[in-house]
Amino acid sequence: MLRSILYPNMYVPSVTEINPDELKARGIRNLLLDLDNTIVRRDRDKFPPEVEKWLRGLRDRGINLCIVSNNGTGRVNNLAGPLQIPCVVRAVKPLRRAFRLGMQRLNAGAGDTAVVGDQIFTDILGGNMMGLFTILVVPMPGTEFWGTWLINRRLEKLVLHRVSRLVSHKDKQYHVR
Repeated sequence: MLRSILYPNMYVPSVTEINPDELKARGIRNLLLDLDNTIVRRDRDKFPPEVEKWLRGLRDRGINLCIVSNNGTGRVNNLAGPLQIPCVVRAVKPLRRAFRLGMQRLNAGAGDTAVVGDQIFTDILGGNMMGLFTILVVPMPGTEFWGTWLINRRLEKLVLHRVSRLVSHKDKQYHVR
């Protein structure tokens, strides 16, 4: 039971390693994206150029995007606004409500939506509880919210130890299940 709830479907070193053609082959047309340390460093107010290019490329390939973040409106809108990415703020992940709102904004269903995030106990847990395809990314370097560092990352080490035994580290994309 815990395995199916806490383990991601895919584990990658960076969001830019997520291949849009592979997503489409899996029937995924919608991505719910975490913000901090997934697509932008928590201590930055601008997307890295390679991530912005990746986001635009996803859209060009027909993949819809929505940012689902526990952050407040100001930070999320400053980042998502210029790229016209819809968002859900103050999401309180892993609660299902935020993922439902994100899917509503994209007119999406569980079968064609994936969650991308850097935290097991918010992004992956919430996505798995909704029956979504989940993609865990290695967190971007930089500062973290104290609660994430103090609690989540310590607990995640236990799960990641088990996940790392299931994946091949020779590949760029690590498929877990």
